[in-house]
Amino acid sequence: MTAGERTAAFPGATVFKGATVVDGTGADRYRADVRIADGVITEIGAGLGGGTVVDADGLVLAPGFIDMHAHSDLALLLEPEHPAKVTQGVTCEVLGQDGLSYAPVDDTTLPALRRQLAGWNGDPAGFDWDWRDVGGYLDRIDRTRVAVNACYLVPHGSLRMLAMGWDNRPPTPAELDRMRQVLAQGLLHGAVGMSSGLSYTPGMYADTAELAALCTVVAAYGGFHAPHQRSYGKGALEGYAEMVEIARRSGCALHLTHATMNFGVNRGRAGEFLDLVDRALADGVDLTLDSYPYLPGSTTLAALLPSWAAEGGPGATLARLADPAACERIRYAMERTGSDGCHGVVADWATVQISGVRSADLAPTVGRTVADLAAERGAGGTEVFLDLLRRDELATTVLQHVGHEENVRAVMRHPAHTVGSDGLLVGARPHPRAWGTFPRYLGHYGRELGVLTLEQAITRMTGRPAARLGLDRRGRIAPGHHADLVLLDPERVRDTATFEQPRLPAEGIQYVYVNGTAVVRQGRTTGARPGRALRRTDRGTLAR
Repeated sequence: MTAGERTAAFPGATVFKGATVVDGTGADRYRADVRIADGVITEIGAGLGGGTVVDADGLVLAPGFIDMHAHSDLALLLEPEHPAKVTQGVTCEVLGQDGLSYAPVDDTTLPALRRQLAGWNGDPAGFDWDWRDVGGYLDRIDRTRVAVNACYLVPHGSLRMLAMGWDNRPPTPAELDRMRQVLAQGLLHGAVGMSSGLSYTPGMYADTAELAALCTVVAAYGGFHAPHQRSYGKGALEGYAEMVEIARRSGCALHLTHATMNFGVNRGRAGEFLDLVDRALADGVDLTLDSYPYLPGSTTLAALLPSWAAEGGPGATLARLADPAACERIRYAMERTGSDGCHGVVADWATVQISGVRSADLAPTVGRTVADLAAERGAGGTEVFLDLLRRDELATTVLQHVGHEENVRAVMRHPAHTVGSDGLLVGARPHPRAWGTFPRYLGHYGRELGVLTLEQAITRMTGRPAARLGLDRRGRIAPGHHADLVLLDPERVRDTATFEQPRLPAEGIQYVYVNGTAVVRQGRTTGARPGRALRRTDRGTLAR
């Protein structure tokens, strides 16, 4: 069904007429008219009129979707209309993920971060890096005028770089104090918490005590810790247990990002992970989690390296890749003992598929697995792996086909579950979750498989993440709440993005409003950019 519009008396208002309202609380759907004006929901009832009347008969009106794990840190500034997310119904994203992003930085760490994150976000020529701290980055979002709202997490790895570079050691007391001070400044500037990337350098060099000390600061400002924990393969349960222990020690709320149990060693073990979650909740730990509705994961090829090989930053890593002795050590780890960067398991090159490259010479490798390339060249998989890293200067991105359907479904059923796309927006063939996550929950896992009811799925996308973020006037359809809204056809909504064509927009998303302005109208983007940075205040709440 397609919504239509007509104009009536009541200037400046819009009324969704006869909508099926799913309000984000988990309550049963109901039929009503909903009026918005001046960026907020003003009235819910029957027989309402408005300046613009949208015929919503047969359609579902929901709060705007919140992406709890986004990698749009540069994409939002480079393509502020943000079609990948608004066409899914996303009205707010959480940036600064996995312990690595571009604020806070200084003139030494920024160039190295740009190089390290080129596979995630690109490294655009001529881009104006006119900020150095969290407040400056959020100001840049506001000056750019973007399509969606954005929250930010202070990245632990970026803090560590500022304080002590890429050293594989505990911080000195002075270095830890500096990390705590810069973290507090980022939280005062508006960040909602701290992320960590504990299988990425330099975050993986941090011990439990360091993370607990920093999480104590986060807790003091009412934020939360969002860790990419140490392993999603061998040692996954131990990694999750460590994150829970940090929450207990520090009193900091915990949000487990892309909460998965991947690789062959974890097939069918989601129940063990969820038992750990339930025990923590029963003990009073403030815990939520997110996941994406796909089996493969996505990361950089360089992330699979052993941690010692990445010590010192990208320049030092490339130097090791030119050293035959170091390459032999890497080969032994990848093929015999398991690399910590590869989640403690021996690399299965048949599961590692190239999704993006920076070097044009390597474009023919996109879509191929490392095993395919090795067979074609008559070489070993690790040999091809090392060659790609050298030739692409660590910028290669990959898909890892390591997920298990039973684990994915079990995690999304859990009451603490929210939704995060974890989608990279660069590369020739990125993971389709960047364009398809939210409609895939509604269509494939909801309508087709019945894993979640419509109310359950929408609550995981709206009210529950809004509560985690402290967004007390978003994530719910109620008078006085911001008009972040999605109008969708429940019988047609579905993802169309595929691994072969990953940039296809969803079907069935009719209208999307951000702060009361339509960014999608009758299924098409409008080019409007009404979003803004949503900042936590020094009182531990988000500015309205």
